[in-house]
Amino acid sequence: MKGAKSKTETRSSKLSVTKKPAKGAGRGKAAAKDPNKPKRPASAFFVFMEDFRETFKKENPKNKSVATVGKAAGDKWKSLSDSEKAPYVAKAEKRKVEYEKNIKAYNKKLEEGPKEDEESDKSVSEVNDEDDAEDGSEEEEDDE
Repeated sequence: MKGAKSKTETRSSKLSVTKKPAKGAGRGKAAAKDPNKPKRPASAFFVFMEDFRETFKKENPKNKSVATVGKAAGDKWKSLSDSEKAPYVAKAEKRKVEYEKNIKAYNKKLEEGPKEDEESDKSVSEVNDEDDAEDGSEEEEDDE
């Protein structure tokens, strides 16, 4: 058969892997996370987990495995009826409303932009750390 590929050629073409750059590599710098941005609210399951962890620790004080706690909580959550889940769903909804209010205020603040004379705390501390490092090295030389 002219023009047909041999078995080794088809295998090698099937097995060839195109390597993608690692996450974050080659994409440039990602925007830094803003520590002032409100955290997303917990879902009803995670609200349930807060209570469940406490009771599970009391019942099983020797258990140190996070996986065991998570598995037990998941099983318990699945076994709960909708009426038993209702208080956790209500707490989660309340947190969601609070989050939406906070994120709107945060976004509004971002749209206004930073004030001209105001610097971020991080940049000030970095400058101070650099100054301290320079001052500290000079003092060490004087002591010797």
